[in-house]
Amino acid sequence: MKNTINFKRGSVELLVLYLLSKKDYYGYELSQTIKKESENVLDIPVGSLYPALYKLIDAGYISDHQQKAGKRKIRVYYHLEEAGAERLKLLIQDYRETSEAINKVLNYEPDTGEE
Repeated sequence: MKNTINFKRGSVELLVLYLLSKKDYYGYELSQTIKKESENVLDIPVGSLYPALYKLIDAGYISDHQQKAGKRKIRVYYHLEEAGAERLKLLIQDYRETSEAINKVLNYEPDTGEE
C-alpha cells in the first residue's frame, strides 16, 4: 500500500519547509528530492505539491522567485521566509511529540495478571 494514500497535507508542509530550510528549490526538484530521500516511499505528485506551495506562499511562510535555466526556460524557485522557519520549528516539535506518543502506544503490553 502506498503511503501517499493517507499522506496528510501537514506532512507535505513539514517536508517542504524542511527542505527549503536547506536551500531554495523549484517545485519538481522538491517532489523528486522527497521521493529520492524517502527511498520512493513518499511520492508527492506535482499536482498535489503546487497547491501546497501556493498555500505556503499565501501564509507568508515561503516566497517564490523566477530564475533563468538555460536560454529560454524559466524556473520558479521557492525560498523559506522567517515566518516559515518559525512554522517549521513548531511542526518539527509537533511531529516528534506525536511520533513519540504513537511509539508508546505501539509498545504497549497489557498486564495480563499472570506471573
